[in-house]
Amino acid sequence: MANVGTAPASAIPAEELTRITDDIVAALKTVYDPEIPADIYELGLIYKIDIDDDRNVDIQMTLTAPGCPVAGEMPGWVENAVGTVEGVQIVRVELVFDPPWTPERMSEEAQVAVGWY
Repeated sequence: MANVGTAPASAIPAEELTRITDDIVAALKTVYDPEIPADIYELGLIYKIDIDDDRNVDIQMTLTAPGCPVAGEMPGWVENAVGTVEGVQIVRVELVFDPPWTPERMSEEAQVAVGWY
């Protein structure tokens, strides 16, 4: 799954940081890959989530394939979904392809959804 965290000494109270993190994950689970019937979080497409002290969120994500037909749109979908989380300020989404995505990154839930389990 994703690496979720902040700098070691966050200015955000622990309870709020937990809520924001949980809400970000919930928001990510509303974004689906149009070619696979599973959300991008369970597919393992989210590589990193960083929340800074100003509640700005940086997300590194990948695609199932670099030539994915929605490559130009999906980062915007992620930005819009996470931007609805209460307390989040700026959302920046970066597409990365290293390491390349493989089906092993999928959660058991996603494997069941696509019939691979």
